[in-house]
Amino acid sequence: MHSNEYQWVKQTRAILLDFCKELHPDDFTRYHEQGSPSIRDTLVHIADCYHAWLGSYILLQTKTPITSNEQRLSFDLKDIQARFTQVDRYVDQVLLEYAHVMDEPIQRSIPWRDQGEPISMTPSKLLLHTITHEFHHKGQVMALARQMGYVPPNTDILGTKE
Repeated sequence: MHSNEYQWVKQTRAILLDFCKELHPDDFTRYHEQGSPSIRDTLVHIADCYHAWLGSYILLQTKTPITSNEQRLSFDLKDIQARFTQVDRYVDQVLLEYAHVMDEPIQRSIPWRDQGEPISMTPSKLLLHTITHEFHHKGQVMALARQMGYVPPNTDILGTKE
């Protein structure tokens, strides 16, 4: 993955977050039985995945990448956008610092867990995981919005600018 390819991910995320500005606040936080409890919670969960695997496991910049339930419940869209701004910094740093070793495994224990055996993962695999994880949950957000009567925009990478 190159930084220009990650720009496509950022473009589709911007479409999603702009769409979320149009949601009624009650719909943004409405409890659902699918996936995460709400659209807000799903967005926080998406960002937390990047914080965990890139910010914590690869870069060792945080030992608390997962947003607590109490903190998450107070998040608004601006807080979520700030989380994604940090996500973008992590991705940029991984792409820069690991450019020539993206396929070399990193072996360590998962920093945000108290116990556990070391695991071995490559930066390339973790970056791909976080992006596919984001798109999986982005589809859930769009499906939930559609079920609430909204008409979601196209967030497919094929619709982005080169």
